[in-house]
Amino acid sequence: MTELGLYLGRKSINKAEISRKTGISASRLSELTLNDGAHLRAKELYLIALAMDVAPCDLLNALFKNVELSRS
Repeated sequence: MTELGLYLGRKSINKAEISRKTGISASRLSELTLNDGAHLRAKELYLIALAMDVAPCDLLNALFKNVELSRS
């Protein structure tokens, strides 16, 4: 399960409702929530956040909390 899938699960969010509100297909949402290789697009993140009534920045921070700059 991806960070998005875990986040939606913790919030008890219905993926069918998100799909209906955003226009993102149910199959694409399933891919984004189950497949770590799926890349979430900025527009998709923004639409999902709006559909959940959360600030897009808050969703971004929750999903990518472990991303850091590489130390070179």
